[in-house]
Amino acid sequence: MAGPLLLRSLLSASTRKSFSSHLVRLPCLSRGFSAGPASAAATATTDLNACLDPSRLRNVAVIAHVDHGKTTLMDRLLRQCGADIPHERAMDSISLERERGITIASKVTSISWKENELNMVDTPGHADFGGEVERVVGMVEGAVLVVDAGEGPLAQTKFVLAKALNYGLRPILLLNKVDRPAVSEERCNEVESLVFDLFANLGATEEQLDFPVLYASAKEGWASSTFTKDPPAGTKNMSQLLDAIVRHVPLPNANLDGPFQMLVSMMEKDFYLGRILTGRVSSGIVHVGDKIHGLRSKESGIEKIEEGKVVKLMKKKGTNMVLIDSAGAGDIISMAGLASPSIGHTVANTEVLTALPTVVLDPPTISMTFGVNDSPLAGRDGTHLTGGKIGDRLMAEAETNLAINVLPGLSDSFEVQGRGELQLGILIENMRREGFELSISPPQVMYKTENGQKLEPVEEVTIEVNDEHVGLVMEALSHRRAEVADMGPVAGNVGRTRLSLTCPSRGLVGYRSVFSSDTRGTGFMHRAFLMYEKYRGSLGNVRKGVLVSMGYGTITAYALMSLEARGTLFVTPGMETYDGMIVGEHSRDTDLDVNPVRSKELTNIRAASKDENVKLSPPRLMTLEEAIGYVASDELIEVTPKAIRLRKRYLDVNKRKAMSKRTKG
Repeated sequence: MAGPLLLRSLLSASTRKSFSSHLVRLPCLSRGFSAGPASAAATATTDLNACLDPSRLRNVAVIAHVDHGKTTLMDRLLRQCGADIPHERAMDSISLERERGITIASKVTSISWKENELNMVDTPGHADFGGEVERVVGMVEGAVLVVDAGEGPLAQTKFVLAKALNYGLRPILLLNKVDRPAVSEERCNEVESLVFDLFANLGATEEQLDFPVLYASAKEGWASSTFTKDPPAGTKNMSQLLDAIVRHVPLPNANLDGPFQMLVSMMEKDFYLGRILTGRVSSGIVHVGDKIHGLRSKESGIEKIEEGKVVKLMKKKGTNMVLIDSAGAGDIISMAGLASPSIGHTVANTEVLTALPTVVLDPPTISMTFGVNDSPLAGRDGTHLTGGKIGDRLMAEAETNLAINVLPGLSDSFEVQGRGELQLGILIENMRREGFELSISPPQVMYKTENGQKLEPVEEVTIEVNDEHVGLVMEALSHRRAEVADMGPVAGNVGRTRLSLTCPSRGLVGYRSVFSSDTRGTGFMHRAFLMYEKYRGSLGNVRKGVLVSMGYGTITAYALMSLEARGTLFVTPGMETYDGMIVGEHSRDTDLDVNPVRSKELTNIRAASKDENVKLSPPRLMTLEEAIGYVASDELIEVTPKAIRLRKRYLDVNKRKAMSKRTKG
């Protein structure tokens, strides 16, 4: 007890004030406690029994393919129910989510509608963040499947729907973006039949196949049970969707009389409260001050992790975190008080000695090695440089993100396994913003061996491009061992072609930037893990050689002027370089050692002609994701808070030649 008390005494009044400003207490559960202004959703006057009544609860996940409108839909639902929205995409609270316009982590909130409490879970749409979907589908009884009426069901729609159906969720189909000019009633009927076929192929039950269909424009803020492009003014809201959720989503299977048990599905850390564990209460009632303990299942049996008491109970209402005094079975809540349990563990009353079954996640398909930055420029930008600090940060990430596995490697290196380069790229970007310096190996696909046969992960790829770019895309993917499953025109878009392919994961690494340049930015590509298949053989030639620096110092414009003819440059004059750093892409298939720090020799004799002005073409400056996809097996990425550099694994030119001969031998 001494630790928390000491920490609490050390906290300044201003710190406590700033923390308490984010928390408000639910009026129905307060004990003579007056808090600051709360959202309209939090000021509902209900009694204690209503807050614990499972018949008034509905737990719903919003699932969809990327960019089909989940987070925008959540905004409109929050606004409809009176929540205060500080900005668009209010559920995207992480800075990287707002910058990139994507959802990275699942988030829970609750809204009040006609005396019912709707616990809504916003989920990511990218295949790389599929683990976020898998771990929250066990918390809910229903799902709103959002499908773009123009694009129809795509690769990730199939993935998230399969997870929802396996858990027995009752889906509600919402055809979004029906206000677009290209979307007609015939197109909506066509998409509806495609979704029905998808349900049937995924083994949906008769109950699940009898799903309600709604039409919506999340951007405009309305939903309708019948097809329309412009509903009457009085019905231009989300009421019909909210009513459909209350009507069609089953009540939580809750036992209020049993002992308290909760499976932890999310975890975050707070400086003041410590670990905040979020999950769905599966049975019983929990009060602030109750004695609880954490349990986990092991092969040897049930193990007790830690014993403690409930310090705080919280619930997200709209965009505010609200303090509550008690919660009952079927509700999704957050609690503080235990320091050791994490995702997948059970929190229960002290008399309970059985753990709840954990969520089984799909295995990772790709791995990268994170190591200490050992380049000549190491230590200039970052503050966290040692292998111990990198390891602690990665272990903390693996605790909150079950889709990532971290395995210790040799000499302060760690193998990090994940779902794709976007997921691992987000982790690296977060680490560099926190002041870490790293050296990153290129992604390696995780193979399997069954019955003596080598298997590799294969992904389902959906591509939509202009007709004139089909040849380029098909040629590039043929080198990457892709096989075309289906090809045809896009409904409602003249001059556009949609391709469905299967391609090994290793072939898609680094292809996104190539695809963008091949299609002049007009195409879109989506991918999702399909299955493990027999190894398809080595890839064709997918990358040219590189220009490798053999000088240390500041890069000069004079040197780059003569190197431009050799290929595409990745650097600008004034940047620092060192032996073994990659400064450009060679125009041929072999690597070339160059000197980018060479300066013009000056003499005391005046030249007859004036010095020519150096005019260089703009360099190709790589983002982190492009760099991850670009590097070859004998190269590394040097990541610092201020720079992303490519380099050879062995900086010395003679050692590189010796190692390449050994590899060939």
